[in-house]
Amino acid sequence: MKLNKRQQQIVEIVKANGPITGEHIAENLHLTRATLRPDLAILTMAGFLDARPRVGYFYTGKTSEQSERIGNLYVKDYYSCPVVASDTTSVYDAIVTMFTEDVGTIFIVDANNALAGVVSRKDMLRASIGKQELSSLPVTIIMTRMPNITYCYLDDKLVDVGKKLIEREIDSLPVVKEEQDGFKVIGRVTKTNITKALVNLSNE
Repeated sequence: MKLNKRQQQIVEIVKANGPITGEHIAENLHLTRATLRPDLAILTMAGFLDARPRVGYFYTGKTSEQSERIGNLYVKDYYSCPVVASDTTSVYDAIVTMFTEDVGTIFIVDANNALAGVVSRKDMLRASIGKQELSSLPVTIIMTRMPNITYCYLDDKLVDVGKKLIEREIDSLPVVKEEQDGFKVIGRVTKTNITKALVNLSNE
């Protein structure tokens, strides 16, 4: 993983001044805290920085050589099985599936088994708050549809998937394979998958 110029500046600021809050880092760079949030999240996830509540960020001592190893982790080595439901499924049945499978996201497929939508816990909660009959409400009403779905491939780097999860503020991405009828869902990458990969790397 190669750090961009801003990320290198953040690391240097934290090295010299840590522990330091995100607000103070932003002030040093004349930027807003919101602008730095993705960079801070990536640096923390990659192990360059650590953060403590009410204390701030501090440098872990990690080197670029170690970050190179993180840059060589791929989706194909860490993805897990997806939880998929048909686009004819009701919201009620989707909620039951979500809880029985213990997942935060369900991928919805059409009659050709192509990716058609994604339903998250937030979507389920939003639907449950209303007075609609969930057993007769199709999941297609509340799902995020193609082409507004962020996805990844087996050969994508895990760190790039992590960036997408952070930027989009979502919990998981479908791993897809392009076929004639559309994208076939062959797996998923979650924040848990990425955490396990980093723990494994640390243990090595």
